[in-house]
Amino acid sequence: MNKKLLCAALLVGGLGLAQAASAQEFDDRWYVSGSTGMNFQDNKRGTETTPFFTLGFGKFLTPRVSLEAELNHQNPAKDVNPNLWWSQYGVSLDARYHFRNADSKWWPYLRGGLGLQRHEEEFNAFPSPLSPGDHKDSNLAVNLGVGLQGEVGSRVNVRTEIGGRLDLDDQQARLGPQEDYFADILATVGMTIALGPEPVAPVAPAPVAPQQTCADLDDDGDGVNNCNDKCPGSQAGQTIGPDGCPVPVSIDLKGVNFDFDKATLRADAVAILSEAAEILKRYPDLRVEVAGHTDLCGKDAYNQSLSERRAKAVYDYLTSNGVDASRLNGPIGYGESRPLEQTAQTLPGCKSETNRRTELNTL
Repeated sequence: MNKKLLCAALLVGGLGLAQAASAQEFDDRWYVSGSTGMNFQDNKRGTETTPFFTLGFGKFLTPRVSLEAELNHQNPAKDVNPNLWWSQYGVSLDARYHFRNADSKWWPYLRGGLGLQRHEEEFNAFPSPLSPGDHKDSNLAVNLGVGLQGEVGSRVNVRTEIGGRLDLDDQQARLGPQEDYFADILATVGMTIALGPEPVAPVAPAPVAPQQTCADLDDDGDGVNNCNDKCPGSQAGQTIGPDGCPVPVSIDLKGVNFDFDKATLRADAVAILSEAAEILKRYPDLRVEVAGHTDLCGKDAYNQSLSERRAKAVYDYLTSNGVDASRLNGPIGYGESRPLEQTAQTLPGCKSETNRRTELNTL
């Protein structure tokens, strides 16, 4: 098999091992590496397959990319005469791209790099009296490979790799045409050993609770912080001012009166009720009774019903304008039982607009 085609097949095979993977935990310790394997020499060299070994030093630059400097050595025998010396050694700088998930114990990788190879050989110079001759040369080399690497501990990884080395040697000790390069196949097993202590994930500092001041505290729950609260110990349900002290709240519905024998809100009453609704919304703890009244004219039973309708008209207006019904007690009708003016004898027809009213009484 043509070894140049084999190298290309190895590269394509390595690409086939690539998988989509998420970033792994990043261990960037320096490590030493070592491996041994077989060097299948290009048959155009005229040398035999031979064992070889490597020694390296590297580290991960990112969670997936490692860079490694490596020494290699092999000493194959010549086909024509095993007694003739042939030795090769070199140095290379190789990058590996690791296809690894965060929880992977084994993962594939691709390798690529450049190096400098030197060979020293004896060759048959017969019939020269100087035979065997001596040839030494150095040349550039290109490394390609695929491999599989796995963790066997917090410090040790093992790996196996197959690859090719393109040895750009165009000066050989031979008669006849010179080759431009040789393609050797390399199959290895080896390991890496991390140096230094195992990395420890940074521990986030415990959150420090912010120091509280009186501006952050409200011991009596009245909505006024302790710094501004001049009346600590407020009771639930009290109306509290901006200084934390209870404030009197009055809702004056003077002017919410009704026409004779009517329960319909007049325009002047609507304006007063709008202001009352705003007051109630401003003081959410305030509860009131909605009470309706009549003048002294008419029968008691009729006036009782009329007062209830008047109270209902005010109740409906407030609830439809943003006041929660739970804060309103009623509507309650008092008929003519609570007059403000005794008008039965003083006004013709017993009519008193003052008595035809609805009140909001604080609870």
